[in-house]
Amino acid sequence: MNFKGQWIAAALFGAFALAGSVRAEDPPAFAGDKKGTIKIVSSLPRTGSSKGQTDTIVNGIKLALEEAGNKVGDFKIEYEDLDDATATSGSWDAQQETNNANKAIGDKDVMVYIGTYNSGASKISMPLLNKANVLMISPANTAPGLTKPKTGAPNEPECYRPSGKVNYFRVVPTDDIQGPVGAAWAKKLTGKLKKPRSVYILHDGEVYGEGVAKAFKQECEALKLEVLGYEPIDVKAQEFKALMLKVKAKNPGLIYFGGTSQTKAGQIVKDMAAAGIDAPYMVPDGCFEQAFIDSAGSDIVNGRCYVTFGGMPISELGKTDNGKAFIESYQKKFGKLPEEAYSAYGYECAKVALECIRRAGVKNREALLWHCARIKDYDGVLGKWSFDKNGDTSLQVMSGNIIEGGKFKFSQKLELSDE
Repeated sequence: MNFKGQWIAAALFGAFALAGSVRAEDPPAFAGDKKGTIKIVSSLPRTGSSKGQTDTIVNGIKLALEEAGNKVGDFKIEYEDLDDATATSGSWDAQQETNNANKAIGDKDVMVYIGTYNSGASKISMPLLNKANVLMISPANTAPGLTKPKTGAPNEPECYRPSGKVNYFRVVPTDDIQGPVGAAWAKKLTGKLKKPRSVYILHDGEVYGEGVAKAFKQECEALKLEVLGYEPIDVKAQEFKALMLKVKAKNPGLIYFGGTSQTKAGQIVKDMAAAGIDAPYMVPDGCFEQAFIDSAGSDIVNGRCYVTFGGMPISELGKTDNGKAFIESYQKKFGKLPEEAYSAYGYECAKVALECIRRAGVKNREALLWHCARIKDYDGVLGKWSFDKNGDTSLQVMSGNIIEGGKFKFSQKLELSDE
């Protein structure tokens, strides 16, 4: 893996270098030990139905560290796998995420925090870690308000940056892209039906689910795709039969749910089928895991469900040299293929963390932040990409996936230009 250049800070130099003549910016003289132990921790839901997905993220992290010999220069690298879920909730928990962040902050050996999986969880830990200058890299958060001004609440993302610095980065594209490309795909799908081009939109009311549903709705309206309904579900409900009868009466061309496997995506499609609704069902990447298929039943979701994902699935990454090498190494170490989508994203986060440690050369949290912000043209398992000034990846290509034979199958690339 090679980094081919660094960003030029316009604030320091007053101008951008022309292509082909990029100069490296000299880092400040950060103080700190040049040997000893550095810890990397992850905070992910390791309890509940997300565990199948996060098992592969953790495996990706472990693989990256093992390939480095658990060392960077004279530093020994230690890894701790933290659970931000509870048995009671079966999913991430705000207090548990707070505890994980505070534990990392209090351990002076911790330089990197890989997480979170759920965007709502990051809203809890981001400001805490920011004040402590802990580098945070997410493999899966897609809510745009975490990083992008004017895409979320009025105080976002500044409320997550009390220090004024950017300490949060992510290697996955955001929902202000996923929502629109999903809507464009929905328009194409409904255009093949005899019924009118229309959608009924549901969401779980959470940061991620409502955010992606709102982006989907806005793009549907821009594309003149009729929105017959837009409403939250009660995630504590056991079934949605009455809701599905109301939806059926509207005769939508497609039903969209902004949510996750853990917020009843599977139950909704089961109740759709029970109500006799034959419209296709589209969900975002929070459902791009085997747990969604298992909860709904493969006999119900086969041929009916369409899933967007903020990147490319393993089947497509495996067609590149870096992707093929990752898959082969993963299979050799763990005895199976990395079937869940975010395994490669966990691996990429760990590789970036190691590179930041290498570049910094000292045990200093601020040094890692400085170097992470200047990562450009990283040639990794996800392709070649850079971090922008907000900490977001330059990657924007997403994928559309279908379900056949109880498994996800890549269908097509989804890009904003598809509109």
